[in-house]
Amino acid sequence: MQLARDLLAAATAIQPDTVALRRRLHRRPEVGLTLPETQRTVLDAIAGLPLQVSQGHSVSSVTGVLEGGRPGPTVLLRGDMDALPMVEDTDLDFASETPGAMHACGHDTHVAMLVGAAQLLSRRQAELPGRVVFMFQPGEEGWGGARVMLDEGVLDAAGSRVDSAYALHITTHYESGVVAVRRGPALAAADVLHITVTGRGGHASNPAEALDPVPVACAIVQAIQTMVTREISVFDPAVVTIAKIVAGTTDNVIPETAEMAGTMRTLSEGTRARVKDSLHRLVRGIAEAHGATAELTISEGYPVTVNSDSAADLMHATTVGMLGPDRALLEKDPMMGAEDWSYVLQQVPGAMGFLGACPPGISPGDAPPNHSNRVVFDEDAMAVGVATHVAVALAALSGT
Repeated sequence: MQLARDLLAAATAIQPDTVALRRRLHRRPEVGLTLPETQRTVLDAIAGLPLQVSQGHSVSSVTGVLEGGRPGPTVLLRGDMDALPMVEDTDLDFASETPGAMHACGHDTHVAMLVGAAQLLSRRQAELPGRVVFMFQPGEEGWGGARVMLDEGVLDAAGSRVDSAYALHITTHYESGVVAVRRGPALAAADVLHITVTGRGGHASNPAEALDPVPVACAIVQAIQTMVTREISVFDPAVVTIAKIVAGTTDNVIPETAEMAGTMRTLSEGTRARVKDSLHRLVRGIAEAHGATAELTISEGYPVTVNSDSAADLMHATTVGMLGPDRALLEKDPMMGAEDWSYVLQQVPGAMGFLGACPPGISPGDAPPNHSNRVVFDEDAMAVGVATHVAVALAALSGT
């Protein structure tokens, strides 16, 4: 208990530096796998720490290894670094200065908190029983940067295989300073759907001489929702959303094609496969029933993010000791967002927890969420995030 209080006090003491780094990153967001300015900022921030530092070969990643003074296991802590391609509308005095890019998912806070954790753990280097790998990762937002870093050997960066891996994701979904974690599936698999319905064009005044793809597309959208509720178990759920429909060019022409795009979210590989099979059957069958044709393409995205029970329990127990049971939550329900952290957890046991950062004066249900152009995170929560990283790493190294 005293250690937990000491860690939180130490994280609070370096909070000005953590906030300053976060704001520096927030002003200069970069998108994708190539983040040269962000990489330089990280390298500057960890310069002087007793880390063995390496950079990615094909991406702008940074890996730091802290070798403890005593033998023991290897634990990995991760912070993703990339921004989203969107225009910021927050009125913050440190808002994005990069046109068309914004740290709307809080990755700037992730980097700053991981740097803070590296600073505090470095102070304890002599007493650490093992090694800590700090994984600064580009390209989480759809680019699969974690998989690239895995291919380049991040799990073996310390000279011995990582034994467990942990990450924190900031969110306005919880009150500021709350840490939540879930056993088992924590985030969904995400796949992208593209559907093209082909009919026969004609004059809008005489649809009988054409084959209108628009009502066929509408029937497919409605049938998808029925399929999800009637074929998929509520205890292993799925979400299928058609988010885009494009057809036609003017008011008096029946188009030849209708294009649709959407997303498919699942929490197990079994349900993922079943939904894919059902979608192919449904799209083809409805189109044929109307005399049209349809082509469905499913582009596979990130897999399910599955926290190991032991790692989730370690993170929960550690945060209960630091924050108390009211602010350290063992979450019952997964989120239907997706993460390439899933690739790491396919190879080593670990967990992703969520750090609440809802701004004061507003409820989590009313706060703009992650990926909103108006999202604002309460920076005070970052001290809790830094302390959580450090406490979890110490617990994992000591086997408690």
